[in-house]
Amino acid sequence: MSFVEKVRAIQASSRSLLCVGLDVDLEKIPQHLRSLPNPVLEFNRQIIDATQDLVCAYKPNLAFYEAMGRQGLFSLYETLKLIPKSVLTIGDAKRGDIGNTAERYAHSLFDDFGFDSITVNPYMGFDSVQPFLSNPEKGVFLLALTSNSGSKDFQRLKVGAKPLYEKVVHAAKKWNDKENIGLVVGATHPKELQRVRKIVADMPILIPGIGKQGGNMQSAIRWGCDKHGQLAIINASRSILYASSGKDFAGAARTEAQNMVEEMRRILPS
Repeated sequence: MSFVEKVRAIQASSRSLLCVGLDVDLEKIPQHLRSLPNPVLEFNRQIIDATQDLVCAYKPNLAFYEAMGRQGLFSLYETLKLIPKSVLTIGDAKRGDIGNTAERYAHSLFDDFGFDSITVNPYMGFDSVQPFLSNPEKGVFLLALTSNSGSKDFQRLKVGAKPLYEKVVHAAKKWNDKENIGLVVGATHPKELQRVRKIVADMPILIPGIGKQGGNMQSAIRWGCDKHGQLAIINASRSILYASSGKDFAGAARTEAQNMVEEMRRILPS
């Protein structure tokens, strides 16, 4: 099964486009967890238990775990064991380096951690991306047009008649012979999202920027989905993780996730 087929199957089964970003900040988790031996792992366990039937994916950002040193990495390994096989895992690592280094990154993220997919920065070109593409069952989301305000600094620069991000999109389509490449396009750029989906009719698009960053759910679904109402993976992190800072945090996270999924289902064609 190719990666794109896996995404379709998971979204059909879950009836959800929601990805929860497990970007866990120790300073933001509820106070009552902080005295535990591993508060981050317990926080993730309760979030996953509360939301796993509502999501198509979980996306840990490795920076949050690497910043905690050994225990953070241990928490990440153990968190991945808690995620059901029926839910996609996305390692948000944004790796990008020369070929032999990229090969080691690929081994670490796919073979050691065991992620189903990862994010990759394509700035250094095809030889820095190619090592991640060898297994058709493993997905690679290339950064195209990100949701942060600084995306305009380089990603929108004209290269000939086209902006740089669009050059990335066309390159990704050309490199996608194993059907395992996706793109990252922020929900904060709805017109460009529409353009990207038109170019890559049947590639997954990871869409950050909903919630705290101000992206609109309706436009993210309208322009991010393919003609079957699939292949948009809509990420929300802080709005779900920190819906409450009290002992009811897991229930509050579930309510927030459920509200988002219900909104998605109202927007999607029946």
